[in-house]
Amino acid sequence: MIEHQTDSAPGKRARLRALVALSVFVALLAGLFVAQPDDLYLWIKALHIIAVMSWMAALLYMPRLFIYHTDAPRGSVQSETFKTMELRLLKVIMNPAMMIAWMLGLYLAWSVYGFRGGWLHAKLFCVVLLTLVHVHFSRAVAAFQRDANRKSARYWRLMNEAPTLLMILIVILAVVKPF
Repeated sequence: MIEHQTDSAPGKRARLRALVALSVFVALLAGLFVAQPDDLYLWIKALHIIAVMSWMAALLYMPRLFIYHTDAPRGSVQSETFKTMELRLLKVIMNPAMMIAWMLGLYLAWSVYGFRGGWLHAKLFCVVLLTLVHVHFSRAVAAFQRDANRKSARYWRLMNEAPTLLMILIVILAVVKPF
């Protein structure tokens, strides 16, 4: 019998690998806070960037899945495969990456900047908007799981641009600090 990626066994293995990776990440983070190296700020910043990159990758990929899923006939093998892909992307990458990015980002905003600076407030506002996009995508995953998507492929193509535009604004605000 051929094992497919949509079967439960590969899903369980993927969840286990994700849990191990997340545990290693948390252990590294805990070790850094306990050890308090002189360059702790740089470590936290690096881990924050890694989490943000993972979150952005998921946010940029998810609407592409929605575009193709919209075109798949309901109940088809293709549609069921997209359901599996969307749910795993959300639960294994997107949600954990967002939470880690938020936690480390807030720590940096507090410990380095004391939550001061117009650029920081603007950046945090854009991150809140990015989180709302994340929530919208999460609800869409739930709708697709129920075969209740009411949005067109064109809508998802347009929504694919939201994370990109917010990412551009966030990076400019974080690097240039224009005000």
